[in-house]
Order: sequence, then structure tokens, then C-alpha cells
Amino acid sequence: MLIFFLSISLVRSEDYQMKVVWKRGFIRVVLVAGIIWMLLILTDILFHVWSCQSSLAFSAAICSKDSKVIYALNNMGFVLKPPHRCPIPLAHDPDRIAIPKRRSRDKVVQNLSYIMEDELANNGSRSPPLFGGHQSWSQREESFKPKSTMKVHCGFMRNGGAEMAPKDIKYVKKCRFVVASGIFDGYDTPHQPSNISLRSQKLFCFLMVVDEISLNFIRKNVTVREDNDGGQWVGIWRLIPLKFPPYDEPRRNGKVPKILTHRLFPQAQYSIWIDGKMELIIDPLLILERYLWRGKHTFSIAQHKHHRSIYEEADANKRRKRYARPLIDLHMKIYHYEGMEPWNPKKNTISDVPEGAIIIREHTPLNNLFSCLWFNEVNLFTPRDQLSFGYVVYRLGGLFKFFMFPNCEYNSMFVLHPHNREHSSAVEWVKSLDEFKGNNSGLKESRGGLGLWTPYPGNLDYVVLPPVARTSKAG
Repeated sequence: MLIFFLSISLVRSEDYQMKVVWKRGFIRVVLVAGIIWMLLILTDILFHVWSCQSSLAFSAAICSKDSKVIYALNNMGFVLKPPHRCPIPLAHDPDRIAIPKRRSRDKVVQNLSYIMEDELANNGSRSPPLFGGHQSWSQREESFKPKSTMKVHCGFMRNGGAEMAPKDIKYVKKCRFVVASGIFDGYDTPHQPSNISLRSQKLFCFLMVVDEISLNFIRKNVTVREDNDGGQWVGIWRLIPLKFPPYDEPRRNGKVPKILTHRLFPQAQYSIWIDGKMELIIDPLLILERYLWRGKHTFSIAQHKHHRSIYEEADANKRRKRYARPLIDLHMKIYHYEGMEPWNPKKNTISDVPEGAIIIREHTPLNNLFSCLWFNEVNLFTPRDQLSFGYVVYRLGGLFKFFMFPNCEYNSMFVLHPHNREHSSAVEWVKSLDEFKGNNSGLKESRGGLGLWTPYPGNLDYVVLPPVARTSKAG
């Protein structure tokens, strides 16, 4: 009997041990599976974070805010925001940078000239001379067909405004390297660049374009020094006043020096544009080496932080009341009618929307043509130049090459200062085209945006704008 009970006890003991072993094995399997699962998730997160930093179209598509993977990771709290600032791979010593001895050559456009006389204003019409001219729809269409020799509208029509004083014209003729900025309607005061080498101080002209309102505001708030030739200076900045502002809208006036830098300063070979609210903290010679010469580029601009499609940018402009909503819609309908599709990974560019506050360029004929066409769109339609950039790239059919660098590098190039006051215009609050009817509305600009009021040759009645998925609250 004793042996029987002992055998039963041994069987039960073995069963118990088997159960313990099985339970331990199961726990280990669960733990290993969990660890593998977490590693897969971590690998996926790291891959998506890398994709968001990559300039490859395929990777950018994976990083799209509309991605189901991104959506799921976002709900789980795993998606990391791209960095606001990141290190720029700059050369170490401005004194050792070799400046190219020859200008870059264009194979497409060799000779570019500009229409200076406004035909409509000279044929007996009562229409006053316009800075941008009365460009016809057929002239606009022809301008998008690059040829060896071209003559296009490019602002600065005779008696159209934006005139420089003779002393300033004489000064800028010597400027081959330019850092340009602009202040209009007294929104800012000049901010002195920092970390500028002695070589760059001698090489570059720092030119701040202002209107009369801004010049008076600057004189009242900061010290303006006058040299022996009558030139006006605020620190390193030479003030370049423009008489007779060409537009009613200060934002549109600011596009003249920003986009038409090659027209204001025709002797310049290289230019860096920065918005007036910015304090540059990178040596301009290092900027040219990084964004032009190193990669053999001639035009560089930053990628927008949030948007790749102009229709996304248009939606954001309407939400933030940056211009009249119905006019932005009309602008976008014309572009969509003319074949401009929303950005997608199959396009040759990583984005259709730039961050236009910094523009780095060599003034080649093709780049100058692009700038003219870009400005003409701003002149014809809305002053929101980010809506027009990608469209002009599209119309040139891949002939215009440019480098679009990461937004985090853009944010590492400057310190952003607040405006002296917020810009506000009645036209920004308009909700329907009916509010523009009548001569006493006071909302229509009289010298810009006329393409939105000139009968368009196509039928826009059945144009439906592409749906927009809002990609950011800040957008």
C-alpha cells in the first residue's frame, strides 16, 4: 500500500513539474514575442522618422500625414514631430571658400530682355501705366515657352513706380554679391546680421529696400547714418528707398525686391533674399557654398514645413485670412483648369510649396526668367507667392532646376523677430465675390491682381478644386 501511495505521489509530482515547465515556457514565449513585436514597432517608427527627414520622393510619400501607418502610430503616441532646427553642413572657414570664376551657363535661355513700355497705356487708353503692365492672356501663355531669346513682362514698366534715387542706382552698380531684404508700411525695423566674416563684409552689399512710410518709421526708432554721398545706413544695411510704391497692397509691394532682385540690382551675380523680420545668423558666403556651389545648383529655396500641395497652402491661407477667400479660390480654379495637379510622389520635386522667406540664387538667364514669370503670377493674381511658385515650375516643364532644402535647415539660418504690428487689410476678410461689386466697395486693388477681374479665356464654371486634407493645426 505504501508503495502505491508513493507511486501516486511521484506521478503527481511529475505532473506538477511538467505544468511548471510548461507555464514557464509559455511565459518565455510570450515575453520573446512581445520583445520582437516592440522591436518591429521601434524599427517602423525609426523608419518613418527617417522618411520624414529624407528628400527622396518615395520616403516623403511614406511620411505623408495621410498615411494609415502614420495615423495609427499617431494614435498610439509614437509619431515624432520633425525637428524645428537642425545642424547645417556648412564649410568651416569663409576665408578658404573658392568662389567660381565663371558664371553658370544656360542651355535653354541665352538672351533675356524685358518689355518696358505698356502697350495698353500708350494706345490712347485711359488706363494708367502699371508697374507690371497690362499683360494679356496670350502673352502670359507665350511666356511659358522658353526659347534661346525671349522678351517678357517683368515689372518696372516706364512710369509704373518703384523708382530708385540716382545715388542708390550708382551704389548698387558695384554690387556683385547681394544680401537683400525689404520693409514696407513700417512693419519691421532692420535687424543686424551676426557671425559675418570680414571677407563677407567686404564682398557683399547688404541692401534693405524700403518705402517712404518705413523709412520715416526707421528714422524715428533707430539711428540712421548718412555717408558723404548721401547714402543712408542702419548698421551694415544700406537703405534703398523706392519712390511711388507700385501697388496699393504693402504685401504685394514687398514682392518687388523679393522676386525681382535681379531687376533692382542688375549687376548682381548672386543674391540671398531674407524677409525683413529676420536676423541672419549665418555667414552669407557659407550659405552660397552650401546651397549653390557645393551641389552645383543655381537656385535654392526651403521646403514648406507643413504643405506640399498648393491647394493645401491655399486652404491654410483662407483659414488664416491671409487674403480674400473667394479670390484665392478663383486663383486656384485657374491653375487647376490649366492642369496643375496636387503634389504627389510621382512629381519630380519633393514639394510644390516653398518657404519663401529665404531665396538663394545665381542670376542666370533661366533663373531670371523664372523670377519674372513668378512675379507676373503674383502681379496678376493674389500676392501669396507660395501659391504661384510650384505652378511656374510646372509650366516650365522640368526645365527649371532648383534645390529645395529641408525646412529644419531653413530655421537654423536666422532668428525670427515679431513684426512691429500685425498686418491687416479689409480685403482679407471678404467672404464672397458679391462684396467686390460696385465702385464704392473700396476692396479691389487698382494696380494689382487684375487677372482676377479680367475675363478669363476658359470656362471655370465647372472647375471643382481638389479636396484638401488639413495636415496641421498651424498650417
